[in-house]
Amino acid sequence: MDDFAVSFEVSKDIEAIKQLKARYFRLLDTKDWDGLRGLFTDDLVIDTTGSGGGVIAGADAFVGFVSSHLAEAVTVHHGHTPEITLTSPSEATGIWAMEDRIWFANGHAMTGFGHYHETYAKIDGSWRIASSTLTRLRVDMTGPATA
Repeated sequence: MDDFAVSFEVSKDIEAIKQLKARYFRLLDTKDWDGLRGLFTDDLVIDTTGSGGGVIAGADAFVGFVSSHLAEAVTVHHGHTPEITLTSPSEATGIWAMEDRIWFANGHAMTGFGHYHETYAKIDGSWRIASSTLTRLRVDMTGPATA
């Protein structure tokens, strides 16, 4: 394969990973839990210990967790400035700057800023999120309005 063809394939894979993460944000915010589940490897590992959470192993466990905690909340997730590196034809890493806003049904709200540190796996021609570690730089919490 010549240099142009290799460069083109790399660009296609990087764009596919960007599209994967865009779908993650949209499906999470629109509460499409079945669609969200399809974005992950079965052995997904999510680590939020750096932001006060824990480690969740398994895609089904993660989707069950977020669906139970965010089903009644309004959420807005944004990812910015992706740094994606292909480490093999079927593996990649990425870092995304992120902002999330969550308005809970009880009147509390949260705005967070930080980074997703992720790994990706290409399975049967499609990229999937294999792991994600969320680190936060800042979290702003507000409570319900009082009379």
